[in-house]
Amino acid sequence: MKNKTFSIINITGLAIGLSCFLLIALYVLDELSFDKFNDKADRIYRINAALRFGGADLNFPLSSDMMGQVLKKDYPQVEDYTRIYNSNGSKLVKKGTEFITEYNVAHADSTLFNIFTLPAIEGDTKTALNEPNSVVITEKTANKYFGTSHAVGKTLETDDNTKTLYKVTAVIKDIPLNSHFNFDFFFSMKNVDYQWGQFTSHNFHTYLLLKKGTDYKAFEKNFDTYVDKYVIPEIKTFTQIKSMAEFKKAGNMLEYSLIPLTEIHLYSNRQYEFLPGGNIQYVYIFSAVAIFILIIACINFMNLTTARSSNRAREVGIRKVLGTVRKDLIKQFLIESVLMVVLSMVIAIGICYLVLPLFNSVADKTMTVRSLLSPIILPLLIGLPFVVGLLAGSYPAFFLSAFKPIEVLKGKLKLGKSGSLRSVLVVVQFTTSIMLIIGTIVIYRQLHYIQTRDIGFNKDQVLIVNNVYTLNNNAVPFKQEILKMAGVKSGTLSGYLPVSSSSRSDNVFSKSPVMDSKNGFDMQNWRIDYDYLQTFGMQLAKGRNFSKEYGSDSGAVIINETAAQILGYKDPIGQKIYRSGDAPGQEISYNIIGVVKNFNYESLKQTVGPLGLFLHSSSGFASFKVNAAYVPEILKHVESTWKAMAPGLPLKYRFLDDSFNEMYTGEQRIGKIILIFSVLAILIACLGLFGLSTFIAEQRTKEIGVRKVLGASVQGIVQLLSKEFMILVAVAFIIATPVAWWGMSKWLTNFVYRINIEWWMFALAGVLALSIALATTSFQAIKAALMNPVKSLRTE
Repeated sequence: MKNKTFSIINITGLAIGLSCFLLIALYVLDELSFDKFNDKADRIYRINAALRFGGADLNFPLSSDMMGQVLKKDYPQVEDYTRIYNSNGSKLVKKGTEFITEYNVAHADSTLFNIFTLPAIEGDTKTALNEPNSVVITEKTANKYFGTSHAVGKTLETDDNTKTLYKVTAVIKDIPLNSHFNFDFFFSMKNVDYQWGQFTSHNFHTYLLLKKGTDYKAFEKNFDTYVDKYVIPEIKTFTQIKSMAEFKKAGNMLEYSLIPLTEIHLYSNRQYEFLPGGNIQYVYIFSAVAIFILIIACINFMNLTTARSSNRAREVGIRKVLGTVRKDLIKQFLIESVLMVVLSMVIAIGICYLVLPLFNSVADKTMTVRSLLSPIILPLLIGLPFVVGLLAGSYPAFFLSAFKPIEVLKGKLKLGKSGSLRSVLVVVQFTTSIMLIIGTIVIYRQLHYIQTRDIGFNKDQVLIVNNVYTLNNNAVPFKQEILKMAGVKSGTLSGYLPVSSSSRSDNVFSKSPVMDSKNGFDMQNWRIDYDYLQTFGMQLAKGRNFSKEYGSDSGAVIINETAAQILGYKDPIGQKIYRSGDAPGQEISYNIIGVVKNFNYESLKQTVGPLGLFLHSSSGFASFKVNAAYVPEILKHVESTWKAMAPGLPLKYRFLDDSFNEMYTGEQRIGKIILIFSVLAILIACLGLFGLSTFIAEQRTKEIGVRKVLGASVQGIVQLLSKEFMILVAVAFIIATPVAWWGMSKWLTNFVYRINIEWWMFALAGVLALSIALATTSFQAIKAALMNPVKSLRTE
């Protein structure tokens, strides 16, 4: 109570720092907890595949429908396997008289429940998916469709062009959110319309349960044998490739690997993941930020505690004269310090409780304050006050308690070099703050670059209507009806969009009818209509678009510049590419009529791969280029037309730029979080600087009075008091710059297309830090400089 200002600054600064630390700790622990709820998590592995053929690289979490079962048959280390298939992406499920579009749907084997811990509320999961037309649903889904969790024996109707009745054979508990998949429906694998028995088609997420004690890295060596025994013989049926050695010698690759279940969320960011994953780099970054903020807050606390302790020298002297022993003085200082930190911790927990809902919305989490009681965080809550309190209280406890009372009371005490220690701590604080400022600038510049870079197509004012396939024969009439509207410039029907949330299909092609390891290459093949390029604003580099005037265009292809480069023709127009037909030895040829300029159809984290556009009906989406001024009227007409053509079926639409932005929600979320904590870190540092400048101004009151009497100006005194802090901030900037450059350079390697880190980013961070520090210290400096010198000297 005697030192209200310092107590408030000390407790508030540390409480904010501790609350930031706790929030980030909750976030990091949540990221690290994914899939660990599974009882057999330490033995579950997913098969990944990496393919390079003709210069095109593919990395995906998929394998063939046969791989799991032959691995179990051939290798005793495999205890069990399961497959998940969600190529359709969504299903229409009937509730009452209307259908609902459900996106969390998949087909699975019954062995899914032998491997993953998905406990049943009702029914037997061991056999639940053995029969066709069976489905396992989650508890919330059962309540949604039947009003009760007791739904076994009831039926659900779906509409995938043909209506199907599925019998509910089991109800499981809702899948925890910290899972790399979060399906609400598991349909029987026997309802998948698929050409079974292929080793070269990769469409299934396959998981292996290895027996205890199996080294998964050692087991991976068996994949070469698998390829030679099963994959190569199938490849030989439609190519001239004789062996994997020949395939690799030509610069190609086909490799399989295993990834532990608990690493999928943070270490796997491949195409066709079930959910957008996290990033272990962000875990490291946030862990560092949490530690930095805690260090800044603790430095503040220690700085101000040691600064104020010198004013208590006389108190120590009097206590010792009155008979207090050193042991009691040490105990007093340490208890005071620990109690201050305990009070800060209590306030920090209160802050966490209040701001956690807001933090959850920013971080896209569902964390609760109960998580603070986890076996990792609870010891921190208990131990941190003692560690910080003892460190902060150690200087006054051991240094001041050693004073000789006679020297203290006579005013002969020399306080040593505690000021040097405080200077070092201020440098550490602002080094951390400047690094956070630089990181925030770089992240936001990269996000801005992503938003504004020329990606090869026009994503603005493109309306996307989903699930147009449900209209069946009305898909084309729907498109034609919308095109009649004022403000609709063009429209196209296709299941393939230049954003990662749409359909993808790749196949192997060759430059000649007979494919071998040198002339073959893997390429995306999209089915589009005549108006696709116009609607998305894609530009042709050579040749022409598909045209109704050319009947032969059904056997034509438009390739992108990457595919043209792989083919190596000086002018690819008029050349042919080939792919294998359904029958052995059958080859289908396509005439190249155009080359479209490269456009980024995946995230900017990936290079533009080879792409072929084929004229074919595909009605997953209806896309319309519209005039922004007419959007309200267009949307009303779309809704009325849909209801007329598809009564009872749900209408879902979006704009292409929203889907584009969704590819970078993770980076945008990280940017917001880092910005928030950077501001808080700077605020905490400024609180400490304010406290120190207040203390120094008090210590130099007599000096300031003398200088004013001798004619010193207010400006000169302000410069004198602020100069020391400006030098410390400058030193911090010199230290922070190379460290921040190294850290952000590593982060940018996540992006194939990225900004350059420029000098002005560091200069801006330095100017901001200096300005903030100057503004903080100047307040107390000006206040001290304006004080009446007569009063200052009389007081002293």
